[in-house]
Amino acid sequence: MTRNHVNHFRLLALSGSLRAASFNTAALHALAQLAPDNVNVLISGLGDIPLFNPDLENSAPSSVIALKEKLRACDGLIIASPEYAHGMTGVLKNALDWLVSGDEFVDKPIMLINTSPRATHAQASLKEVLITMSGKLIENAQVTIPLLGSQLDCQGIVAHVDISQQLKTSLNELCEAITQLK
Repeated sequence: MTRNHVNHFRLLALSGSLRAASFNTAALHALAQLAPDNVNVLISGLGDIPLFNPDLENSAPSSVIALKEKLRACDGLIIASPEYAHGMTGVLKNALDWLVSGDEFVDKPIMLINTSPRATHAQASLKEVLITMSGKLIENAQVTIPLLGSQLDCQGIVAHVDISQQLKTSLNELCEAITQLK
């Protein structure tokens, strides 16, 4: 790579929450705003993904096909998900189940955002699933930010110096890892 060459990155971001006022979704929107011009963060919802049914894998619903196409077209993946009853959310696990048998996920560099320092069980479970699916977790791109109880929305996260810096640093680590892996 020459000095003047700037890599462009396409990153798919998934929130494990369907809640309108989700801290996880707000963190992804903040990250998209904080991203430099050469980084495109595409936030994709999971609310229209039907329950996983292996009988439908060969004739997947259009929402699943769209998710797979977005994942195939991206350079990396960003996941932010809350913890429900010591596990990842059903909506996120369901989406991942649809991706298990495809090749779109294999070796995809992944950044994780945890919006609650006390939510450790879901992160551990999520990491296990992602590794099993052959995703490439980027250790230095994993960030835990204290949003639970903060009342911060997207703009509040962007304006919060420490949190926005942590997000930018993790995003930079993801992009560096993608560059190294190319």
